[in-house]
Amino acid sequence: MLKQRPLLLSGPMKILLSNPRLLDFSVKRAEIRTRIKKLRERLGHNRPEARTLHIRRDRILEDSFRQLNSRSIEEIRGKISIVFVGEEGMDGGGLIKEWFTILAREVFNPNIALFELSHDKGCYQPNQNSVVHPDYLSYFRFVGRLVGKALFDDILLNAYFTRPIYKHLLGQQLTYEDMEGVDPDYYKSLKWMLENSVEGVMEYTFSDTTSYFGETQVHDLTENGRNIAVTDANKFEYVNLITAHRMTNAVKDQLAALVKGFEEVVPRETISILNASELELLISGTPDIDVEDLRANTEYTGFTVGSKQIQWFWDVVREMNKEDLARLLMFCTGTSKVPLDGFGALQGMQGPQRFQIHRQHADDSKLPSAHTCFNQLDLHEYSSKQILRDRLLYAIVEGCEGFGFI
Repeated sequence: MLKQRPLLLSGPMKILLSNPRLLDFSVKRAEIRTRIKKLRERLGHNRPEARTLHIRRDRILEDSFRQLNSRSIEEIRGKISIVFVGEEGMDGGGLIKEWFTILAREVFNPNIALFELSHDKGCYQPNQNSVVHPDYLSYFRFVGRLVGKALFDDILLNAYFTRPIYKHLLGQQLTYEDMEGVDPDYYKSLKWMLENSVEGVMEYTFSDTTSYFGETQVHDLTENGRNIAVTDANKFEYVNLITAHRMTNAVKDQLAALVKGFEEVVPRETISILNASELELLISGTPDIDVEDLRANTEYTGFTVGSKQIQWFWDVVREMNKEDLARLLMFCTGTSKVPLDGFGALQGMQGPQRFQIHRQHADDSKLPSAHTCFNQLDLHEYSSKQILRDRLLYAIVEGCEGFGFI
């Protein structure tokens, strides 16, 4: 009902906004468009005239940075048109979309050194070495404004961030599990540490070592941390501190600038009903997922192609809408990004890694789980297709909020 009549959220069903888990993504998306429309309406008679950015293609980052940063927030929220210097033509909407596409590509250019790719998923995170850039914090604020403007104008960006960035934009608490999408190898070692005794096996201290242009630097996670050994008694504290350092503290200034720029255009309360995975979909769009390509590039352990649970699984997947397909991909791989060369080029912790479905022995009450560093779904031997559908859909919705990841 809410899909057909989203305005009900402004009336008798407004209470549902206090528990957004109950809302479908399409309903949330419509609600956010309504909130942004209200932000536009607040400009009222003070709405600035349309602003034109004059951009040289070979200086797109430099020109865009200078001109966008010189605009007020009201101007950025208002209409912006693009003129590429030396080219004729009116911007009827196509040029600004082209501008966003080319500019996003340049922002994430490794030679610019503002962002770097995560270890295996093709997602971007702030580069610790971005401090070498003269105005690096101003550029991160600019990127935040750029992402906010794209969301404000309902323009999709071909830009995928690591999960922690979406959580920072939403003001949500990070957990050590979020490290899996940043550095799967390191996450795996931390998980092993938590599940096994480290006494006499690992020689860690409460510090982190990084390389800064060839120079080794040691960062204490707590006072005199480099001289405090990690033991079974304090390893949980260590894991919390080291993951907080790597995902937040090591780039806290860059993150703060990025978040500030974004919130200047899109206030946090505007997107408060989203989780991190849904914010990714709102910014980058729902991908076109070729189910048959995914199926052709799937490997099975404990099941065969002819197993009834596998046949049911693919029947259920074929019946999914685009949002649920994206959630399934996020749940199993950590991102909704589809490899450019198809699922045969899917990457895992050690390089190319096809989609995996592993058989688990449990009763019908258990939910599927996922190992994103291996692109692996653990599927139970459900007794019917309907039970499999119910458990899978519940897992991918809750799992995209942090439940079910291993």
